Amino acid sequence: MDNNKDNTQSTFSDKNRVSKLFKIKYPIIAGGMVWCSGWKLASAVSNCGGLGLLGAGSMDIETLRYHIQSCKKATNNPFGVNIPLLYPHIEELMDVIVSENVEIVFTSAGSPKKWTPFLKEHGIKVCHVISNSTFAKKCEDAGTDAIVAEGFEAGGHNGREETTTLCLIPAVKQVVNIPVIAAGGIALKCQIKAVQALGAEGVQIGTRFALCEESSASVIFKNYCRALREGDTKLLLKKLSPTRLVKGGFMDKILEMEARGASSEELLAFIGVGASKRGIFEGDVNTGEMELGQAANLVVNTESVKDIFDDLTTPQHFEYHS
Repeated sequence: MDNNKDNTQSTFSDKNRVSKLFKIKYPIIAGGMVWCSGWKLASAVSNCGGLGLLGAGSMDIETLRYHIQSCKKATNNPFGVNIPLLYPHIEELMDVIVSENVEIVFTSAGSPKKWTPFLKEHGIKVCHVISNSTFAKKCEDAGTDAIVAEGFEAGGHNGREETTTLCLIPAVKQVVNIPVIAAGGIALKCQIKAVQALGAEGVQIGTRFALCEESSASVIFKNYCRALREGDTKLLLKKLSPTRLVKGGFMDKILEMEARGASSEELLAFIGVGASKRGIFEGDVNTGEMELGQAANLVVNTESVKDIFDDLTTPQHFEYHS
């Protein structure tokens, strides 16, 4: 048994490029999700040997600083910050990341060209989230260290191409040489094996971690989503930014508005401010916006981060792909 354990550690740390890049045991990343990914979730994932990410998309400047400092106190292992590049106060957030000596940043929702050089100049490892092979190549050209190739099964904001993870990973592998991390619809051990076969060297998991005990999402939201069935999420709001929503009063209203041809302005007015906070963080399943991936129907049990890692980590995962 001891020999098997040693071999497992060698496979993850020495041969896998994602593990080596981020200095983690397992190439499993917890997505930096709005209203879910606070310091408790990020540190728990990092303490289990994965890479925890803080979700800066739902944090103001001082809140982000608090979560970074709290995460440092809770883990000695690497963790990172996910930051949407379309955030209105992006400069201030980047200043916090640099001043707090964050070592890993995952960027999304924008071009990596502007901020990747800045982050790299400060010794920060950069990974960007993409939904097509064209942007994957642009990431490599911009100097990112890795990419997350996210299929449209994923929750929250999504690619307009609606390319599935099964099709996206091999397409991306054809055009880049940097490590590819698969995301979108991944919650189970068999799904990790599947994307490994496609050439992915790591996975980013959102939905399963969003519903675990350490997630900062409302317990009401978690319980509601654990009862979801196949087909209970839909990719909507394509006139604005495609977003995978969970069934409920908010989604029903969006469906009705889109069916009658509501304009972008009407949709924005209905969504207003704080809709996702109401749904995910405060647990208003009737009028709040709830975002989650297609894998939701596969997550039915209450579980901790440790439970998830105990289930997912086995020696044969993620052998090195040259």
